[in-house]
Amino acid sequence: MASFSTLSDVDIDKQVAALSRQLHDLKKVLARRGGAYYEDGSEMASDYYTQLADRLQEALPAISRRGRAIERTARDHPATAVAVGLVVVGLLAGLLVSRR
Repeated sequence: MASFSTLSDVDIDKQVAALSRQLHDLKKVLARRGGAYYEDGSEMASDYYTQLADRLQEALPAISRRGRAIERTARDHPATAVAVGLVVVGLLAGLLVSRR
């Protein structure tokens, strides 16, 4: 490495310019790679979303039937429904308080 006394302003300017070009080239490479990673991630997310939508589509009739059965049970036994609701709210409150 050259000592500071032998470096001229022109040498420093050349080195700064060379480093700037290298930095610019690195930014281009990173932008290309980042774009490729983004596309890959986007495709994977799209595939997962499609799979999830298909599974939900298949499970929707069963979920709907169970929901109607729960609704009938809640109408037939309102006190039990209120008690279960209070238990769920209490559990959620306990979880929130314990996390703090």
